[in-house]
Amino acid sequence: MTAIILPEGAPASLARLLDDFTAGRKAALARAVSIVEDGRAGADLLLGALHPRVGRARRIGLTGPPGAGKSTLTAKLVELLRQQGRTVGIIAVDPTSPFSGGALLGDRVRMESVALDPGVFIRSMATRGSLGGLAATTREVCDVLDAFGLDCILIETVGVGQSELDIARTADTSLVVLVPESGDAIQTLKAGLMEIADVFVVNKADRPGADRLRTDIEMMLGLRGGHAMQNAPAHHGVDLRRLATPHPAHAAVSDDAEHWTPAVLRSSATTGEGIPELLAALERHFAYLERSGELAVRRRARLRERVKDVVFQRLARRLWSDAATNAWIDRQVADLADGRTTPYAVADALLRLSGTLMTGESA
Repeated sequence: MTAIILPEGAPASLARLLDDFTAGRKAALARAVSIVEDGRAGADLLLGALHPRVGRARRIGLTGPPGAGKSTLTAKLVELLRQQGRTVGIIAVDPTSPFSGGALLGDRVRMESVALDPGVFIRSMATRGSLGGLAATTREVCDVLDAFGLDCILIETVGVGQSELDIARTADTSLVVLVPESGDAIQTLKAGLMEIADVFVVNKADRPGADRLRTDIEMMLGLRGGHAMQNAPAHHGVDLRRLATPHPAHAAVSDDAEHWTPAVLRSSATTGEGIPELLAALERHFAYLERSGELAVRRRARLRERVKDVVFQRLARRLWSDAATNAWIDRQVADLADGRTTPYAVADALLRLSGTLMTGESA
């Protein structure tokens, strides 16, 4: 693997940590994850040193509404991956209470069957107020697991609604987990969560309405792809050849398809029903990404977003931790309240005044 090189003057404790990390010690991995997650001193140096090793692991995101069975599904997928000899990292994100500030990191409770496997590393993370379904540093923690040499990283989001879509910017493959109670046909047509899926799975498929939901999703995919009515027979008679054509959602299984239509599957995670088929669909999607070049496109877009995020975070930290800047804003409040100026004018003035601060050394 690529050697880990720290800049001159880096703390000796960080060098020792990276020695243990390179040796494959899980305790070092856990410490590195904690440093990055908490934003402790040395986090930027650590991530910079690990960056040349990043990019080998597959990243699979699992998202969907609360109670869809994501944790149980994750555990079942991990069992199959381990049977194939692959090492797996799991990041399970749980919500932070807006009232108490605490979080019950309980998703891993449903992963008891894989928690003690030496080829599995599980990390629970709290959102800490971050929106989008992930914690603020989920992507950075993924990089640490990737650099450690794990083959697959499964990222389970907090239970989400229609607009928490950060997982699509984090994972190579986005798996949307739904249950029969997830909504009607109109719900499947709405923008947001339903648009980011590379694979759909209707979990708890033994419940009433599972087949109808699957049909609704397939119809939605057909409408978006312009194929919804292509197999409908003319009103004068039935063309059996046209009816035999598979739905686009099932045609995605082709190994030589030029375009990917999200597969729609059903599963029952508690019994393991449908899990092998689900893993096979995830494998086909990754093969498609590699074959089409879309994997490189997605990963480069992810790197670009990371640069933008880092710039935003550093500028915000430099501005809002600067006492002179905060004092200047306080002096503008009276004019804002009286209508003599506007927030936009104040913001423009602040940007002009803060040029040196923004280009200076990080606080």
